[in-house]
Amino acid sequence: MASILKTAQAGTLESSDIMISVTPGLEGSGVIIEVESIVMAQYGDDIRLTLEQTVAEQECTDLYIKALDRGALDCTIRARILTALVRAGAVLKEAIL
Repeated sequence: MASILKTAQAGTLESSDIMISVTPGLEGSGVIIEVESIVMAQYGDDIRLTLEQTVAEQECTDLYIKALDRGALDCTIRARILTALVRAGAVLKEAIL
């Protein structure tokens, strides 16, 4: 299980991007995700699913994720959450590197 050590973020608020911040959670709190998006009605569930799957693949637990989306593609969402996790101190699984 990977854990993060500090708060970190990745991304911008530019069009077609997403800003993601990750913060360590209390032990046993699980993964809590908050999403704000200009396309929430159409893609909110997909954004949340992409974040959940990426974090689960990395076996990260007990963290809070805040995502401010401006229409990012799935590949951008994955890249931003992985970058935020690395910046927060998580060691990613080798398959992603």
